Amino acid sequence: MTSQLTRVRYEKTGRVARVTLDRPEVLNAMDLRMHEELRGVWDEIEADDEVWVVVLAGAGDRAFSVGQDLKELAERVKAGTSASTFGSRGRPGYPRLTERFALAKPVVARVQGFAMGGGFELALACDVIVASEDAVFALPEAKLGLIAGAGGVFRLAQQLPYRAALGHLMTGRRLTAPRALAYGLVNDVVPAAELDACVDGWVRDILRCAPLSVRAVKEAAAHALTTPLEQSFATRHVWEERRMHSRDALEGPLAFVEKREPEWTGT
Repeated sequence: MTSQLTRVRYEKTGRVARVTLDRPEVLNAMDLRMHEELRGVWDEIEADDEVWVVVLAGAGDRAFSVGQDLKELAERVKAGTSASTFGSRGRPGYPRLTERFALAKPVVARVQGFAMGGGFELALACDVIVASEDAVFALPEAKLGLIAGAGGVFRLAQQLPYRAALGHLMTGRRLTAPRALAYGLVNDVVPAAELDACVDGWVRDILRCAPLSVRAVKEAAAHALTTPLEQSFATRHVWEERRMHSRDALEGPLAFVEKREPEWTGT
């Protein structure tokens, strides 16, 4: 599958999968072909037990992604096939990362330059966001008569203070990396020359932890966003059940007592 990709680069080194949106000549705008390729990549990542963490990036140094390919959209408008609303609604090439609610593996977004529209929505769907100082975020859909239907409206309202989120959504105003950091929307902001090292640091720290613990944390934390605390305690989470009965749940305490690094197996 990966050998036939033309819009996306997919590489795997050890436990780390790297997904790169690869249309730098159009600032990594996402057309239908890219969505179709991404669908296959995410399917492969979900099925591959060897992958423990994912890094999502954009090719080049100008943009993570500026979102939907508007030239292609204009053609679809002319053809009468462009109407859309929230979610994929069964369209080809979907669901995107933004709708893979059961994806338990952690995803780190490496954001340099523009993360606009659907590109920003992709970053919002990741678990950790590391941005360069020149990164710029925005959801300008309202300026185009559109809506941030890949979850941007929902996730920004969850991840920013409500009035700040609504202000950006209703105006399409841009959000600088330092401002995003002040809001807690991103985890780190560093000079562009240090971006890869910072991302690699996050990846290393995640890999030092038991993979089933990381997945259980991700699942439970996401559930807690919409669930009362008492109900969260009473809920039986899929990945927590796996972690609780895993070999790694024994390996961690044993390695601590024996004063050695744990050898995680994900089982």
